[in-house]
Amino acid sequence: MRLDNPNMALTVIELLEKIHLDAKIALHFTNPLELLIATILSAQCTDERVNIVTKTLFKKYRSAEDYAWADLKELEQDIRSTGFYRNKAKNIKDCCQLLVAKFNSQVPQTMDELLELPGVARKTANVVLQNAFNIVKGIIVDTHVQRVSQRLGMTTERDARKVEKDLMNVIPKRYWKRFADLLIFHGRRICSAKKPKCHICVLNKICPSAFTFD
Repeated sequence: MRLDNPNMALTVIELLEKIHLDAKIALHFTNPLELLIATILSAQCTDERVNIVTKTLFKKYRSAEDYAWADLKELEQDIRSTGFYRNKAKNIKDCCQLLVAKFNSQVPQTMDELLELPGVARKTANVVLQNAFNIVKGIIVDTHVQRVSQRLGMTTERDARKVEKDLMNVIPKRYWKRFADLLIFHGRRICSAKKPKCHICVLNKICPSAFTFD
């Protein structure tokens, strides 16, 4: 059964709502800058680890200027446990220097402007727009959303931007944000990468990939 049509997509959402009522962003933040930094740090890192790191980080660095003029080596050590810390530290520093220079030290509220920032691709931009500003311009595609949507037959693409485009064509816009939240939670709790729990999945009667991983 293919689920690449709006009616079946709505069925997926309805079923997932029954078991993931608590689905929401897991990163801790109190303002747009904190969310931007946390999302950059979350690349190839668990949200739990990021939240541990940012609990201290956000007390030390409170403004775009703090990151922009931070000692790079010191910033690297502050975020070391999130992995790929050298690249992340450079991106954060460069990103915040551009915020200071071009955006009056404020996180911009448009997709095009966010994509100008070092370390920011569409996933990060969507996370910030939706959760900091309640602006929905696309669908967040992380590893969970990509994996689960592929298994459901909503896309056959591997590139995140192409996956997002496919999903935007199937999911009604009013559900774009909620859809991603639900798939992320479902990917973490049920539809894991190596051993999905198809036997307890609420989608197992409609999912074309159900029970193919035993």
